[in-house]
Amino acid sequence: MDTEVCRRFGIEFPLFAFSHCRDVVAAVTNAGGFGVLGAVAYTPDRLEEELRWIDDHVGGRPYGVDVLVPGKIDESAERGGGLGAMLAAVPEEHWTFLAGLFEKYDVPVPDFEKAGRANARGGPQVTKQGASELIDVSLAHPIGLIASALGTPPPLMVEKARAAGVPVAALVGTAEHARRQVAAGADLIVAQGGEAGGHTGEISTMVLVPEIVDTVAPVPVLAAGGIATGRQMAASLALGASGVWCGSVWLTTEEAETPPTVKGKLLAATSRDTVRSRSRTGKPARQLRSAWTDEWEGPASPGALGMPLQMIVAEGAMRQINKIAESGNPGARQLASYFVGQCVGMMNTVKPARQVVYDMVQEFADAVDRLNRITEG
Repeated sequence: MDTEVCRRFGIEFPLFAFSHCRDVVAAVTNAGGFGVLGAVAYTPDRLEEELRWIDDHVGGRPYGVDVLVPGKIDESAERGGGLGAMLAAVPEEHWTFLAGLFEKYDVPVPDFEKAGRANARGGPQVTKQGASELIDVSLAHPIGLIASALGTPPPLMVEKARAAGVPVAALVGTAEHARRQVAAGADLIVAQGGEAGGHTGEISTMVLVPEIVDTVAPVPVLAAGGIATGRQMAASLALGASGVWCGSVWLTTEEAETPPTVKGKLLAATSRDTVRSRSRTGKPARQLRSAWTDEWEGPASPGALGMPLQMIVAEGAMRQINKIAESGNPGARQLASYFVGQCVGMMNTVKPARQVVYDMVQEFADAVDRLNRITEG
């Protein structure tokens, strides 16, 4: 295939695969696409290990890294003060609510202080300083792209990427966001519709993509948000995009590190079984609807905290839930969830990531052929 992003990044197919799993990143890159590792869950040392592994498994083929640099985070986290300060900033009522939630669903209650302390170590990674450390680690490797997942890429990120000769991508949910990202130095815009998993806005992909293509031209645009098939890839290029950015579709691949219980729920879900909720990160993020998301929206909930404090509260709890769910605990299975887009209704088989790439490319070719027959007739 020959689009601007194929030429610019030296890839066979204009298919960018966002994943927190290094195996998926390597598999997609080796299949002719472009894998992008989500780095927010990693400390700098762990990210160094993951990128070294990818380097050893892609044979010089291009891949990228996605960091999370939110434009706005909880003030107490931004002020710093270490792990203790972050834990102290979490109101007691949130720990109480969490303990009550575990008791209600008959899930063994973990040591929340220990879990919170472990998550507090990850909290700084979504501050400007913490993200800067991840950027430095990333740019020390032969990556082909660095992406800013939330907010305008900070000048330091753009400057460092420019110095390393690495293009900068930015995810956006509105045309105004896209204008700001290009003004800040983004070389590639990912127009992410509200159907997407994870942090997302409310405008649908079909509406958002052509609007952003027109807004930022000639800057290339990738379409994102609920894209899991070659037909959707063909539609995205018809809307003016130069390629697609997919995340959810890799969660049910053989390589994915998705917990088995969660993977089973994803395979059984329909496109109506997701919800935008602040219950995991503190910012609206689409995820599989479960007892967890329902309870955080319920009358007993103290409400989600800002980022990263809600992450400190939620992620250790969710690790315990997923662990206990694997033992067959029915309450934990009700609570288990993960970030996923509305395309989950089309994710009903387990395949190697490589096969997902090939199936999407074949379906793209079939869709284009069908359109050619229509226009020729």
